[in-house]
Amino acid sequence: MNIDSLVETVRQECQTPLSRLGSSKSLYAETGGEMEPETVLMATADSELAAGETYAAWAETESDEAVAATFETIAAEERSHYERVVSLLDGHEGSAEVPAVQAFLREQETTLPRLGAFVGRTLAAEKSKEQVTGFFVGQADPQTAQVIRELRADVAPQRERAISLLGDRCESPADLEMATESAIETIQRAYEAYTDQLETMGVNPKPVC
Repeated sequence: MNIDSLVETVRQECQTPLSRLGSSKSLYAETGGEMEPETVLMATADSELAAGETYAAWAETESDEAVAATFETIAAEERSHYERVVSLLDGHEGSAEVPAVQAFLREQETTLPRLGAFVGRTLAAEKSKEQVTGFFVGQADPQTAQVIRELRADVAPQRERAISLLGDRCESPADLEMATESAIETIQRAYEAYTDQLETMGVNPKPVC
């Protein structure tokens, strides 16, 4: 088995969703059309908070000790991300609504689907953080842009840890397929949430801008 092919397979299968999640409309949907610095940071904080909560819960319920330790480390990183974003705000209460991606991740109860879903989440998260970085560059706020850029820099190493764990635990093509399908489904859930939100706002989600 070639575990290294997982990410490339997911990127190929999800080329259109990832492209559109990396468009300016994605941030527009994320903020409900309120493209203001505080609103963008609030949405980013919501995302980081929910992610940290998901991975902390995984760490507590994961039967594989090495995987549980990795989830615990990543949860701590996400909490640190959240705190860095909140430090740029006057305060943050958190959204009562769990983001669609995190809701799907929380449905995963076993090791391989969790690791696969996590890989998918990192691919979507990189696209989201690219848009947030670009927004603050456009706002002539290089300091905030750099904070988001640094958060994004943590995503690829997180993904590599998950890939390494998958490489040690995928014992058959069926195992690899299970993880790959979980990654693809995660991105599809993010894309569905994006299209649903834009359609609710009366915006055509299909054209990339």
